[in-house]
Amino acid sequence: MRIGILGLGRIGAFHAETLSALDAVGSLVVADPFADAARAAAERFGAEVADSPEAVLAAGVDGVVIAAATDAHPALIRAAVEAGVPVFCEKPVARTIAEGMDVLKAVSGRDVPVQIGFNRRFDAGFAAARAAVRGGELGKLHTVRSTTLDPAPPPAAYIAASGGIFRDCSVHDFDVIRWVTGREVSEVYAVGGNRGADFIREAGDADTTGAVLTLDDGTIAVISNSRHNARGYDVRMEIHGFDDSIAVGLEDKLPLRSVEPGTAFPAGTPHDFFMDRFAAAYRAELAAFTEVVAGARPSPCTIEDALEAGWIAEACTLSLHEHRPVTIAEVRRG
Repeated sequence: MRIGILGLGRIGAFHAETLSALDAVGSLVVADPFADAARAAAERFGAEVADSPEAVLAAGVDGVVIAAATDAHPALIRAAVEAGVPVFCEKPVARTIAEGMDVLKAVSGRDVPVQIGFNRRFDAGFAAARAAVRGGELGKLHTVRSTTLDPAPPPAAYIAASGGIFRDCSVHDFDVIRWVTGREVSEVYAVGGNRGADFIREAGDADTTGAVLTLDDGTIAVISNSRHNARGYDVRMEIHGFDDSIAVGLEDKLPLRSVEPGTAFPAGTPHDFFMDRFAAAYRAELAAFTEVVAGARPSPCTIEDALEAGWIAEACTLSLHEHRPVTIAEVRRG
């Protein structure tokens, strides 16, 4: 098949490399506002260069991957759907939840699949955890713990435009909790602080946060996030039931150092970047998109899924700012 790519920054170039290696993909058509980025991708992957998103959509592509800046997502999703071209778009759907809802309304009822990029759904460990929970191996759940710790903050300009740590980082935890447990979040309570980079505080954001989520069956989920984890990129989940407990990410590249006498675990080189930790998941995610394009499966992560995680992020942001519990129903009402 012939796949278009809109945006050739860090993640877009990575997607181009991944797609070019898939047997299902025969050719790529790429576009980026920075001509040098598009030319570099063309030279490296044998892609064709188009001078605009419209030109990509008119180039006979079977599907399109959107890896452009967040502000461009709504218009690009709409344009692709209107052109009848299946879409893969990196999260978020839009900068704000209101814009995301507008996108959902605009594309609802159209027979064009849209897949939003939440790569943890394609990680082998998270997939195994979901199967264990859904298969009843753990019994009734009582506690979930989800962790995302970055080795260092992104640049100041990124932070200023990110919408905050809950919308930018924690949203992955929120999505995978829903996906693994099959439950919805009813209420949140969030806290945060800044003991690191001044530019995060100046942007009105927090560099380290914690959130307690109450799921609709009473299960408690505890979320820990930080922009500062000197040992590496740490993504884990623990799931505790009345019959058993399991963990995702408990492997030799876990960026923790045990101080227990005689303990050598973890013995590997710690993960230091999200594209290292989730390289296989990204490949599986785009392979799934080629199946969506071929009509062999429905979207594995819809706009509706992405917005559900977004509502949790909105509730946590409000809770942090107002120092109180917030229900999802409250933020939905606006």
